[in-house]
Amino acid sequence: MPGLSHRVGTFTDSVIRRMTRICNKYGAINLSQGFPDWDPPKEMTDSLAKAAHTGPHQYAITFGAKNLREAICAKQSKAINREINPETEIVITCGSTESMMCAMMTICNPGDKVLIFSPFYENYGADTILSGAEPIYVPLVPPDYKYDINLIENGFKAGAKAIIICNPSNPCGKVFTREELTEIGALALKYDAYIVTDEVYEHIIFDPYKHVYASGLPGLFDNVITCNSLSKTYSITGWRIGYLIGNAKFVDGARKVHDFLTVGAAAPLQEAAVAGLNFPESYYDHVKEIYTARRNQFIKGLDEIGLKHNVPQGSYFVMVDIQDFLDLPQFKGWTDLEFCEWVIKNIGVAAVPGSSFFREPVNNLIRFHFARSEATIAECINRLAKLGDLLKK
Repeated sequence: MPGLSHRVGTFTDSVIRRMTRICNKYGAINLSQGFPDWDPPKEMTDSLAKAAHTGPHQYAITFGAKNLREAICAKQSKAINREINPETEIVITCGSTESMMCAMMTICNPGDKVLIFSPFYENYGADTILSGAEPIYVPLVPPDYKYDINLIENGFKAGAKAIIICNPSNPCGKVFTREELTEIGALALKYDAYIVTDEVYEHIIFDPYKHVYASGLPGLFDNVITCNSLSKTYSITGWRIGYLIGNAKFVDGARKVHDFLTVGAAAPLQEAAVAGLNFPESYYDHVKEIYTARRNQFIKGLDEIGLKHNVPQGSYFVMVDIQDFLDLPQFKGWTDLEFCEWVIKNIGVAAVPGSSFFREPVNNLIRFHFARSEATIAECINRLAKLGDLLKK
């Protein structure tokens, strides 16, 4: 049998999706793969029902239906205080997962280097490798997840063509400040490099933190590639509607890559999504209120149980420190993956082992998400209380 490409041996399957499969096998509550357990806004599902009967049902323009491009550009132009041209500066993709892959394949040549913060969303390393580039990891150091700007500059000096910034960050919930993005942006300009941002959690931000769009900072638009999606903001992760925004030269290249990757996103879903992009600002305030309440409920429960955790500034993820459990005799020598599998089988709640997000040998953190109803979170806390009992024995 012929061999496979070398690149597929350099990364694993998605640990996040693997934990979902194990969760489903044992009937646990899924706090591993981040998707909400409530329906999208009625205006969007009504629009989808209409599209199901009246169309469109055939191919949209490969780089995105015109009305969807215009709606996204109108929303994001206001956010960055710059007019984004829907004809030349946007590509509609099959989710932000394709956005990132498309961005990497558009800007990277074999042998290029890309800076990635660690911890990182697991796709970034794989996407870099699949595009023929080499990842260079820069630590975000727990518990505050601060970075060393000198390490970033060293990476650019070593020839890094781009840096990937997830803001707010999955998995650690860090929100990059204006000052941080400005100093990283200054290095990108100095070394003529790209900043590739993943901003899917742009509206899930907790006071007093604010989301800053790197593409809206002075002089940075041409050096920033924005990957985003409608999935999290509108609770439509299964619709797979994402987009890329960047300068016209990049977008021209990205449209070619996108065309041969997926041809285009689903036409009826693009049509239905436009309804959400016309929502007033109050909708995004409501999203923030919902997730603030869920975060507060979840971390309050973790505190009452006695589980150590960070407090996310944005996104809907919490990192829980399991070192106290790994020090117990029954878990001695276990990996975080083994511990997560035990929790699924014996506690009935699924998490993701933190080692899948870190380049460094981190084995003491696991990631939960709290995009769940109040009742579901209450039940999760009730189940996780059994973990707290182990520490009291």
